[in-house]
Amino acid sequence: MEYSANISTLKPSATMAVSSLAKRLASEGRDILNLSAGEPDFDTPAFIQEAAIQGIRAGQTRYTPPPGTPQLRKAIAAHLSQRSGRDANWEEVVVTAGAKQALFNAIFALFGPGDEVLILSPYWTTYPALVGLARAEPVIVEGDIGNDFKVGPAELEAARSERTRGMVLNSPSNPSGAVYTKSELAEIAAWAKKHDVWILSDEIYRAIYYGEEGAAAPGLLDLPESDLGPFVLIDGASKCFAMTGWRIGYTFAPLDLSKKFSALQSQMTSNPSTPSQAAALAAYADVDAAAAAVAEMNGAFRRRRDLVKTRVTELLPGVDFVDPLGAFYLYFRVDSFFDDQVKDATTWCQKLIEEQGVALVPGSAFGDDRWVRMSYASADEVLEDALARIAAGVAAGFTS
Repeated sequence: MEYSANISTLKPSATMAVSSLAKRLASEGRDILNLSAGEPDFDTPAFIQEAAIQGIRAGQTRYTPPPGTPQLRKAIAAHLSQRSGRDANWEEVVVTAGAKQALFNAIFALFGPGDEVLILSPYWTTYPALVGLARAEPVIVEGDIGNDFKVGPAELEAARSERTRGMVLNSPSNPSGAVYTKSELAEIAAWAKKHDVWILSDEIYRAIYYGEEGAAAPGLLDLPESDLGPFVLIDGASKCFAMTGWRIGYTFAPLDLSKKFSALQSQMTSNPSTPSQAAALAAYADVDAAAAAVAEMNGAFRRRRDLVKTRVTELLPGVDFVDPLGAFYLYFRVDSFFDDQVKDATTWCQKLIEEQGVALVPGSAFGDDRWVRMSYASADEVLEDALARIAAGVAAGFTS
């Protein structure tokens, strides 16, 4: 049977595939420690849950406008205004079924056959897949490991061609946890403005940051408006509010483009889940409760990050890893453990889950199959156990 060329290169999400395998093995009775999933292990804060319950009881179960309720869009705009120090037009906010749909809307609306989109490596596995769905061409741009793989104007210029229309920027990074400084973002923004290249800035992990206490990671809206060319900001409630299953993301983009997003969405999914919008409204409107919840979760993430860094240094001496300044991942290199039977991180991770019961994501999902990604969005004792198992597997050469 033949299928459309639209999906000829489409593959399942590698990160979701590993997580699904881990859950299947666990359901079969295997002792599996799943450090592959990109989601907080915390419950959604109680005040957000309660808002959804009250919304359902109040009849908020019907269609809303495709781009979301005006109340939620206004609350997100107020959040962006407070963050940037300048007024954000609520009509430039489009609420989506998760940040993944926000990315799809932007890529599908902006790029098409013949266009090139720069993807900074290591990259979240979905970026090149979405560019391919739009029939555009992803162009991988590699950063220097000495700079935590971060990319600057020199690397972007080397990859640019007359067909370059856009780039996808992700800070804090999934998978590396690297964070671009404000000055680094300014250099990228200046380069993009000069060449009329759209920046799609995925800032879904922005609130999970280990820099200044209580601060969020630098983002595009921290730059003067006059320094920015065309851009789309992608964010959402999934990571910072532990709301992954609620599926609420959003874009902030120029008004005319936002109307295009709304029209596209109206023909695909229509509005995001109405009860989820009621929950997200509480998350963005109750500023004090939200700040307290985010601070509590970030405190746990910071402790876990420090634990994982310390234990990897002790148990896997000499292993390179990116020092994560944001998100909740440790990206570390495992090619020093390869041999005649294990020649890439994909095989290494397969052996690890089979023989030690630990699920990690191989770097093939992110552009480099010498590295692996560990999520530390798990309890301290789980992380301790997992790292001990990894060290045991390495010591045994996965021959048990």
